[in-house]
Amino acid sequence: MFYGILILMYHYDDKKPNRPHIHAEYGEYTASIAIEDGAVLGGELPRAKMKLVQAWIEIHRDDLLADWKLAVAGEPVFRVEPLR
Repeated sequence: MFYGILILMYHYDDKKPNRPHIHAEYGEYTASIAIEDGAVLGGELPRAKMKLVQAWIEIHRDDLLADWKLAVAGEPVFRVEPLR
């Protein structure tokens, strides 16, 4: 969590899309965002919050992709540093 934005990565996420992604929640807003390029796959966040999440993904892309592989394998994921 950073700047009031909760970041989640689900094990066995059965909702589309199946490409590596995270879920971001901020108040009543939710969005799925691709790890590879920061594209919004579904939902929405306020513009300023979305930019923060996309910047965080850019900084931590390698860690997030490693966590995605663990999650898909049913393994526990590692905590990724929040945006400061």
